[in-house]
Order: sequence, then C-alpha cells, then structure tokens
Amino acid sequence: MLPLDTLAAFSMASILLGLAPGPDNLFVLSQATLRGSRAGLIIVLGLCTGLLVHTCAVALGLAVVFKTSALAFSVLKIAGAGYLAWLAWQAWRAGASTLQSQVPAVPMHRLYLRGIIMNVTNPKVSIFFLAFLPQFADPARGPLAPQLLLLGGVFILCSLLVFSLIALLAGSLGHVLARSPRIQIVLNRLTGLLFLGLAIRLATATRSTA
Repeated sequence: MLPLDTLAAFSMASILLGLAPGPDNLFVLSQATLRGSRAGLIIVLGLCTGLLVHTCAVALGLAVVFKTSALAFSVLKIAGAGYLAWLAWQAWRAGASTLQSQVPAVPMHRLYLRGIIMNVTNPKVSIFFLAFLPQFADPARGPLAPQLLLLGGVFILCSLLVFSLIALLAGSLGHVLARSPRIQIVLNRLTGLLFLGLAIRLATATRSTA
C-alpha cells in the first residue's frame, strides 16, 4: 500500500526518534540499569503495548477527520506543527539529565503494566502520533486508516528494536551514554533538528481529496 521509499524514510525517522533522549527510553535505561535487562525488556513490551493503543485511536479517528473536514485538517496541521516546533526548541535547549533511583523489587507483571500506563496516560504521545503518522500517509493511495495502522505497526517495531537494545546494553553502553553530558547535548541538538524538519513538513502539507 505504501511505497518502499516512504516506509524506509518513516522507519529511519522512527529509529532516530527512539534513540533521541526522552521519557520512555530513559525510563527503560534507568530500570534496566537498576533491575537488569529482563526488567527493561518487560517495560519495553508495556510501552509498545501502549503505542498500539495510540495507533488504533489515531487510525480510527483521523481517517474520518481528513476526509470530511478541511478545517479540522488545518487545525490539526497547525497544532501538530506547533507542537513539533515546541519539541524542537525544548530538545535544542535541553542540557544533560540525571537518572534517578527507583523503588526496589517490583514483580515483572507490574513492570509491564507500568509501561502500558506510562505510555497510554501520556497525552503527548497521542498528540505526537497525530502530528507524525499522517505525514507519511497519502489519501491518493487508498483509505487512510490501513495506512496509519501500517505506519503505527512499523513505528512500534522500530521502538521495540531500539528500546530492547537500550535495555540489553544498559549495563555498559547505556550507562555511559546516560552519564555523558556531551553526548546527551549532541543527541538533544540532533533531536531538535529532526523535530524542526517534521514541523516544517507538516506546516507546508496540503489536504488531498480522494
């Protein structure tokens, strides 16, 4: 349904976003460092389950919105571009962060639920999906809902891959990255440029009618 170059570009952007310092990957990093890789992987599964909820919500809602309301499209476009620009500014000016210790001994099923709740109850994830996924969908190629579900699935797989690697490497490489102010600042600047590019792309997008 979607061309390979679009899927490749989307996958690369998703991987870069997964690598960019943020609440989810820092949470995985801290928990895997404190509790081990297994705990980190369980949390990753919870976070990705939450992403599945956001994907379904966006796909079921936007498919109707884009087809029936040019005004809604414009409002979402402006709001999404503004939110991405704000993320770009926040990432660009962000400094190094410090991981905080968590409470000890939590059962694995609770860690899984914690990952789901942390993701599903974060409204910024829904807003980000609203701003991010539609940029790679095209009404001219067919119904939007299946395209958004496919893109969401790819995003989840990329997040699963990146977050799992972070969990597995948390005892060595992840630990070094989390405590290196210079590396964190460089990653923040790259993240800011990525968000700014997405904001510009969304702000200049036009509504197509199928």
